[in-house]
Amino acid sequence: MHWINFPLLLIMIYSGLRIYWAEDVYAFGIFGWEWFAFFPDGFYETLDIERRLARGLAFHFNFAWLFTLNGLAYAIYTWRTGEWREIFPSRQHVKGMVRDVTHTVLHDLHLRKTPPPVRGRYNEVQRLTYSLVLVLGALAILSGFAIFKPTQLSFLTWMLGGYTSARVIHFAVTIAFVLFFVVHILQVARSGWRNFMSMVTGYELQKRDSSPSEEPADV
Repeated sequence: MHWINFPLLLIMIYSGLRIYWAEDVYAFGIFGWEWFAFFPDGFYETLDIERRLARGLAFHFNFAWLFTLNGLAYAIYTWRTGEWREIFPSRQHVKGMVRDVTHTVLHDLHLRKTPPPVRGRYNEVQRLTYSLVLVLGALAILSGFAIFKPTQLSFLTWMLGGYTSARVIHFAVTIAFVLFFVVHILQVARSGWRNFMSMVTGYELQKRDSSPSEEPADV
C-alpha cells in the first residue's frame, strides 16, 4: 500500500497540473506584492501539460478512486493490526516531543553526535511526519470530493470553508506532498540501500548469529 500510493500520487499530481493549467490563479506574495507565480509558462511547456484539460480531468477523477480505496484499505489494515500505535504519537511521546524532535533534527544535521531516542519502530520526527502525511491524505480526498461535487456534497464543501477554500486546501496539500517526497527520498537514500529495499519489499534482512544448537549435525 505504501508503494501503490507513490505512482498513484504521481499520476494525480501530473494530471492535477493539467487541470490547474486551465486556471492558474495562485501566486506567492506579501502585502499585495506578488513575488512569483508557482508555475510559469515554461514549466507547462517543458512537461508538455498545457492544452490537455480533458485528459487531465479523466485521469485525475479515475485515479482518485484508486487513491481513496488504497487509503481506506491502509486505514483498515493499520487499525486491525494495531500498526497505528507505531505511527501516531502516544501520550508519553507527546510530553517530550519538542525535546526529542529538536534532538533528532540536530542529529540529522550533524550538529549533535548522540543519536535520538527511538521508542518503537520510529523516532519522534518520523512519527510526527507520518501522522501529518496521513492527515494530508485525508484532506486531499475530502477537499477533492468537495471540489468534484460541490453541490451534492455541499455540507463537506461548507465544512472546508467553501469551494474556493477547498481549492486552496487541495493545492496546499499537493505542494506539501511534493515537499514530503523530496525529503522522504533523501532520507531513505541517506539511510542506505538495505533500508530502501526493506521499504520496497516489506521485509528487512538481518544477520543471524549461529549457535552450536543451530548448526547442522555431522553425518
